[in-house]
Amino acid sequence: MRYLLIEDSAKLAATIVERLQLDGHAVDHTPTLDAAHACMAVADYDLILLDIMLPDGDGRDFLQAQRKARSPTPVIVITARSAVSDRVSLLDLGADDYLTKPFEFAELEARCRAVLRRQIGAADNHKSFAGVVLDSTAAELRFDGQTVALRNRELRLLEVFFAAPGQVFSKTHLMDRLFSFSDEASENAIEVYVGRLRKRLEGAGARIETVRGLGYRLVPA
Repeated sequence: MRYLLIEDSAKLAATIVERLQLDGHAVDHTPTLDAAHACMAVADYDLILLDIMLPDGDGRDFLQAQRKARSPTPVIVITARSAVSDRVSLLDLGADDYLTKPFEFAELEARCRAVLRRQIGAADNHKSFAGVVLDSTAAELRFDGQTVALRNRELRLLEVFFAAPGQVFSKTHLMDRLFSFSDEASENAIEVYVGRLRKRLEGAGARIETVRGLGYRLVPA
């Protein structure tokens, strides 16, 4: 998953980015709304983490503009304001969830998972295809009585494939989902990760197929 973090506290932002990257997510951080708009002009995001009081404006105006533009990207507001009226106002403006500073990072991660589940209409963190179960919480694959552990970026890449079995994803698209602007990576990295996933799926009812000149897709074995 690729996240956009809009937060002007450098210390807090660094901690959030580090924590989410450890989970295998790609995270772009911007301290201002102008920079956030610039990022969104060139990249698609699965989730936005939004502070309210920012150097160049109010995050509520950003949120309201996103919803008026019918942007489907979920937004979790992170702010020091804890009054019930503030929470109600932000939810009414279109926030998908709300987290008050200070917070436990485990709660932030759980809220991110919950919001993303709602986004795709899933009841839990499991996805299934061709007899293979992908458990995002446990970071593992299960099939034919086997359990296969996944590393973080392997998990995030499989989440893309399991979200749309049969759909062809280009290397460019997969790069966009897996890496942030600050990551130094080439399309060869996608080939490496796909190679690893094929080994993880050996003996399973699903496999990752190369569509020559176009990319990769998840298909029945």
